[in-house]
Amino acid sequence: MPHPRSAAKRHRQSLRRRERNLTRRTAARGAVRKAREAITSGSPEEAETAIRAAASTLDRAARKHVIHPNNAARRKSRLMRQLHTTQSGKAEATTARAEAAPPAAEEPEAAPKRRWRGRKS
Repeated sequence: MPHPRSAAKRHRQSLRRRERNLTRRTAARGAVRKAREAITSGSPEEAETAIRAAASTLDRAARKHVIHPNNAARRKSRLMRQLHTTQSGKAEATTARAEAAPPAAEEPEAAPKRRWRGRKS
């Protein structure tokens, strides 16, 4: 048990904050899960609306400092990438990339790496 009164108050505050943050974090997780399920279901319109809702929930959680802003951005990026790869353009993009890449035999030789020879004075 905390001895100073200020430490006791701080503990009460942290418990209230933890409860609030837990609901926001759970809501964000649930929105991401629903968006992933919508992506795999196959309906692009439904998936896009679910992703918008998930992005909004993630942004709200990041704004309230429940999750880190980079964490929210990373999750949104992964959802968008998942949506775009499941759409029909995926097969066309991979074949175009394969045709544009030069063959492996025609690559120039790599220059020899320089060795580190200790501290320069």
